[in-house]
Amino acid sequence: MRITPAPPALGVAALILLLVGCSTNGGQERSGEESENASSSPTASSTASPLLSPTEAPEDADGVVGTVVRFTAGGTSVDVTIDEDNPTTRDLVERSPMTLRFEEFAGREKIAYPEPGLTVEGSPGSDPEDGDLIYFTPWGNLGFYYDASGIDYSDATIHLGTYDATADQLAAFDGVDVTLQIIN
Repeated sequence: MRITPAPPALGVAALILLLVGCSTNGGQERSGEESENASSSPTASSTASPLLSPTEAPEDADGVVGTVVRFTAGGTSVDVTIDEDNPTTRDLVERSPMTLRFEEFAGREKIAYPEPGLTVEGSPGSDPEDGDLIYFTPWGNLGFYYDASGIDYSDATIHLGTYDATADQLAAFDGVDVTLQIIN
């Protein structure tokens, strides 16, 4: 009896189904209402918390989801809760602590450029909202969005986490060294 190999197209189709089934975001997208009602958004804080080294980042079933990254400049701190587990968020968490310099951009966000840029392959795009920390792949910048009105979904905008801060707190990051570190 002779066995004939399966056509190559069948193997490719099986591989595509496997990859789609293993998608990191599970096909879920955040809606504006879900984002506004989310109770996991941290508040900006200047209270001290024990710091963790990058190797102490949470290693649960959700990877880095729930990790809190504190951005600090002088006496101002803004906490970001990582709520996506993708290659970009994992890279950000693994590199901390790091120091960045933020600047105002277009009256919509504060941006900074980690060097080298973060890993992006395999990370899904997003539809940014106010209070999102994002990574914009074409420019290689982190961004604290505070006015995302009129900005739609883009494969180039990777959602990392959420924050709650005032305009004054974000303004304190302009043109100064900002340290980011894992606090839990």
